Amino acid sequence: MDKILTGSCCCGDITFTVKDNFNRFFFCHCQQCQKLTGSAHASNLFTSTTNINWVKGADKIKHYEHPQRSFSKAFCENCGSAVPFLTKNGQSLIVPAGCLNEEPSKNLDAQIFCAEQSQWHKNGLTVSKVPGFPK
Repeated sequence: MDKILTGSCCCGDITFTVKDNFNRFFFCHCQQCQKLTGSAHASNLFTSTTNINWVKGADKIKHYEHPQRSFSKAFCENCGSAVPFLTKNGQSLIVPAGCLNEEPSKNLDAQIFCAEQSQWHKNGLTVSKVPGFPK
């Protein structure tokens, strides 16, 4: 039986559960994902469209669908945190890994669109690592 994972937005207005049953896990470095996340890449888990139980706040979800391209984003209307959404073609549910409260068991399958990976991210992988803010 699949473990149940919980997830939420940052402010807690939106909460959900999903089964720990993901078919794919990608870090996407495309420029659109950089813009949508404000970061170096999106970290997206793919699963069945029915693998979600909205516990609270589904009415607080806002959607952005690019008018010409096949990418979108769902987010909390209050805090802006990314939350799960159906792909435009309706064939998969995408769960942003960062909105989960527990670690999924699925290992990363690939880093995609690496030709668009930012140089600052590549450079950042080589710097020192500290557990919190540097002193």
